[in-house]
Amino acid sequence: MGTPSTTQPWGFQYEGHHVAINYFVLGDQVVMTPTFMGSEPTTGTYKGEKITLFRPETTAGLAMIRSLTTAQRAKAVSAQSNGNEDMRAGAGQDNLELAYEGLKGSELTSGQQERLLDLVGVYVGYINEGHAEVKMAEVKKHLDGTYFYWMGETEDDSAFYYRVHSPVVLVEYDAQAPLFYKGDSSATPSASASSGSDAGGPGGGMGMGGGTPSQEHIHTIIRTPNGGDYGIDLLKLHLENDH
Repeated sequence: MGTPSTTQPWGFQYEGHHVAINYFVLGDQVVMTPTFMGSEPTTGTYKGEKITLFRPETTAGLAMIRSLTTAQRAKAVSAQSNGNEDMRAGAGQDNLELAYEGLKGSELTSGQQERLLDLVGVYVGYINEGHAEVKMAEVKKHLDGTYFYWMGETEDDSAFYYRVHSPVVLVEYDAQAPLFYKGDSSATPSASASSGSDAGGPGGGMGMGGGTPSQEHIHTIIRTPNGGDYGIDLLKLHLENDH
């Protein structure tokens, strides 16, 4: 979009089924939201090396929830267990008006606030270090008004959902039901995938219902709340206002 320039605005979009990167540049300023990343499977072996995706996002989330006291968890954790499709700020949700839920940053200790910043930093860190520092400074200014929300269990291999939400950043992590793959290393389609059973197939993910969420199918996103970061449907706007 536009022509790469040191003074004029330009950007690019890189998009596929499990990736959507929106990158905007104006001079020395960079905005990299929304950025959606997902995978199924999340584990596999390549040339003898075991690869596990989304480890930083997973471990930072677990470190945050495990740092909370019982009383704090009562505010942060939803009574509802995580379902198969909990992400709220995915594609098509431009200017999403999402209510704050969970535990407020002002109710955290300084150590817990650092863990929350570490968690956000994983996602902000998708961009180069200098630009990430600028964004994290903005996040810190709104730390007291940042909310941490959790659904699901808290074991190392648990399927869970979490959200970090403030006036300047919105992060979601969602472990969903595997649609095609089963197991932690073979990265081969499960036998039940083609049959549509609970372990995979059309009944096990992508909002199709059924199946059991696991860390073998993870969706993540970082957005700028209320920033029009998915763009505007100009034709729809024209029809609504001029006809």
